Amino acid sequence: MYILTLKGRETDGAYSVIDEQGEKVLYLFVDEDDAIRFAIMLEEDDYPEMSVIELDDELVVNMCETEGYRYTIITQNDIVVPPKDNDYFS
Repeated sequence: MYILTLKGRETDGAYSVIDEQGEKVLYLFVDEDDAIRFAIMLEEDDYPEMSVIELDDELVVNMCETEGYRYTIITQNDIVVPPKDNDYFS
């Protein structure tokens, strides 16, 4: 799976959004091309340059579940666009 981070600050956290309950949700992309497209959309909305980082599927899901961190898996069939107000780096 792939996550997004700020270029040059890859160890400082990953891109996530705030859901309706006010909780951070990490975006996990199944397909690298989808992660790249989303990063480009963020940059077009004046975000800093993003990096796409590959992580082991099982490791990242286990880490999220162990730490109680919410996540969503974005597949090739999903359409996501950057939110205007509910994004966060954690």
